[in-house]
Amino acid sequence: MEIFEHLILGFSVALTLENLTYCLLGCILGTLIGVLPGIGPVPTIAMLLPITYVLPPTAGLIMLAGIYTELPMADRPLLFW
Repeated sequence: MEIFEHLILGFSVALTLENLTYCLLGCILGTLIGVLPGIGPVPTIAMLLPITYVLPPTAGLIMLAGIYTELPMADRPLLFW
């Protein structure tokens, strides 16, 4: 049952308030940059990568994941309405 211990540890790290805040910030930045025409996911990650240099490694990866997952929806932000 060691796998469940590792899963619980991973979720406890990922679901802290600090990391959720960085994920939200990444989603907001991904939306703001993603609505620009002609800029896809790879250039957006490349442009926003220097922001993560000052963050802890876990927070930086979570923020980049938030940016990357928000980019496909950025060109249609009112899709759910």
